[in-house]
Amino acid sequence: MNATLPRFTPHQTGVALAVLAATGFALKAVFIKFSYAHGADALDVLTLRLLFCVPLILAVRVWRRDSGKPALTAAQWRWLVVLGLCGYYLSSLLDFLGLQTVSASLERLILTLYPGFTLIMGWLAFGTRIPGRLALALPLSLAGTLLVAGSGGGQAHGDLAGMLLILGSTLSFAVFMCFSAPVIRQIGATRFTELALLVSATALVLHYLVTRNPQRLLDLPPAVWMDTAIMALFCTILPVYAMTMAMDRIGVGRTALIGSVGPILSIGLSMALLGEHFTPLQWLGAGIVLCGVQLASRKSH
Repeated sequence: MNATLPRFTPHQTGVALAVLAATGFALKAVFIKFSYAHGADALDVLTLRLLFCVPLILAVRVWRRDSGKPALTAAQWRWLVVLGLCGYYLSSLLDFLGLQTVSASLERLILTLYPGFTLIMGWLAFGTRIPGRLALALPLSLAGTLLVAGSGGGQAHGDLAGMLLILGSTLSFAVFMCFSAPVIRQIGATRFTELALLVSATALVLHYLVTRNPQRLLDLPPAVWMDTAIMALFCTILPVYAMTMAMDRIGVGRTALIGSVGPILSIGLSMALLGEHFTPLQWLGAGIVLCGVQLASRKSH
């Protein structure tokens, strides 16, 4: 009797991809903290990460051999540049700067606000209706996040400046999520991801050359190079591709809300690897976030 592999619907595949993306992004802050502990700063780590990403992206493009696709229009290039700068340059830069003074767990909790910003921006910009189930999942996720962030006694710490930087990163990423969907539909998720990351990498290299001596990167300890190389593959390339493919299958709003699982994963990883911990009340908030994620991941009939 021949065994047959299970067949997954596009919705199931999209949910799995969104969860995979959230897992990779949850690991990012841990490796950033490791790099900071070895003497690197935000711009060092961010620049190194994207320098490692570039050859990986180019290798994927060569492997796919899709050079025969139609050339992008001027309007599509303009959107790619704007979104690449907004999503993978500005948002990442603000996030990495904030992580210099904010704990990994609190950083991820603040970033959880981006699904709400994304849905509101989609409603304002495109008149996108927010389905009832997602409208319920959103306040659940936000309430759980606020409960964890507002409960004392744990190690979710950070100064006001750092938290504002991460809030700015959240807004920037919400703009990226909201306005990237139409461009993805036109040019494809994979092509969009690759080109937007290359735009961001170019901007970061120029930023570094203008503000720093490149020799500084070569002088960083080997541990920083190793941490950023791991981050490039498992916390950038894989989750970014997974996220854009999930958006293709289940939509921007649902992908964003499933991404709310990120704080829970970050808390667990921070406890195991960075020594952070939370109180029972904060874990209650984490459970509420998971309820919101579960609602978002269920398909409406």
